[in-house]
Parts: sequence; structure tokens; C-alpha cells
Amino acid sequence: MKQAFITGTSSGFGRGLAEELMERGWRVHGCSRRPDHPRGVHHVCCDLTEAEAVPQRLEALLGEVSELDLVVLNAGVLGRIQRLVDTPLEEVKAVMEVNLWANKTVMDWLYRWGRPVSQVIMISSGASVLGNKGWGGYALSKAALNMLARLYAHEFPQSHISAVAPGIIDTPLMDHLCEEADAEAFPALKRLREARGSEAMPGPREAARRLLDQLEAIRRRPSGAFVDLRELTDPEAYARLYGHRS
Repeated sequence: MKQAFITGTSSGFGRGLAEELMERGWRVHGCSRRPDHPRGVHHVCCDLTEAEAVPQRLEALLGEVSELDLVVLNAGVLGRIQRLVDTPLEEVKAVMEVNLWANKTVMDWLYRWGRPVSQVIMISSGASVLGNKGWGGYALSKAALNMLARLYAHEFPQSHISAVAPGIIDTPLMDHLCEEADAEAFPALKRLREARGSEAMPGPREAARRLLDQLEAIRRRPSGAFVDLRELTDPEAYARLYGHRS
């Protein structure tokens, strides 16, 4: 039976990935801050920003596992959509703590764990490349995550590592982005609102299917690469997106 480890399995994309993998016959190990998780997931509660506590929690979760076929570092936060000059440094640091440094903590533990890990996917975002107005700390953290994947590719030569942007996903987070955030001040939000309810913004399970169906294609890219899933699944939409930055 194939084995996966996913961070952030209590809701959203992480939950969708866990459910889809189990339906495909995988054994799924997950961690999240909240105890709510899909039935069947081997789960521990863990705040990945508490670096000193993480090794003990991961040992409890994965100590008896001999190898992992897939690791998805999914847990992350958005932060406020606002001008960077209006964003307190502490808010940017808080986003970086979750989206970047927590993933370093996990990767360092996996290195010391020393058992085979076939494929690692760090969940990135088109925001890491597009640099749209208002995405501030989130875009900075995901751009740094892309480099984290590239650097760890040197240190995990037997693992394939990539930073993958899965595209926009219809999760509760979109309630704020599509209904409350200021789309006039931040034009990229207009595209999100137009996409909601269409195939361009799938729910978590469909987004999980799209990613998992492309695992082999992702592995054909160099280890350490950034991959926007839309380049593989919808090249025309990918070209439109990366040709329109605001």
C-alpha cells in the first residue's frame, strides 16, 4: 500500500488530498492544528510553527512507517490582502513562519528520519511569480518556498522535490477574497470572482484529483523546479494568467 504524509489535513485542499488518496487506496498520515480530519487518516494535532515540538509529534505519527511515496507540504495561511507598505512587519513574519519556516522544520525532520521519500510537493502559488498588487507577505513567502524546494533538491538526491501551484481552489478562504476584500483596489481579486463557480476554480476534491493525476508529469520536471499545474492541464489559461500581471 502506498503511503502519503500531508500537512494541513483538517480542511480545504489538504483534506481534499487526503480523501482522494484514501479513495485511491493509499494510507494517509496527516497533521493539522485542529483535530478535525477525514475518517481513516492517521492523524496527530501539531502546530508546525512550534519548531521544538514538531519532531516529537512527527515521530509519533511516522515513527513506524518504513517509507513514504508522497509528502505534500500543504499547510499555509494567506494573510491580509493589502498594500505592502500598510502591512506591519510582524504580519509578514507570521505568514513566513507558517508558509516557509514550518516547511523547513518538516524537511529537516524528514532528513534526520532517514527513510526513503519518493516525492515531495510543496504547495506554492502563482502569486509567487505574478507579484500582483496586495498579495504581500503571501507572495513573498511562496516565492521563498520555491527556492526552498530548489535548495532541498540538492540535499535529498533520492527524492523528487517540487514547488507546485495547484491553481485557484474554492475553499472557505474564497468567501473573504470573493465577497469582502477590495477588488477595486486589488485587480487580481476580480479574476478570482469571475472564476468562482466555474471549472477554473474547482472544489478541494476536484483540485486534488487534478494534482494527483499529474504526479508523474511533475516528476518529469527537474527536481527543485516550480510547476504551475495549469501549464500541464490548461496551457491556454496558463498563458493568459502569466501574460496578465497587475
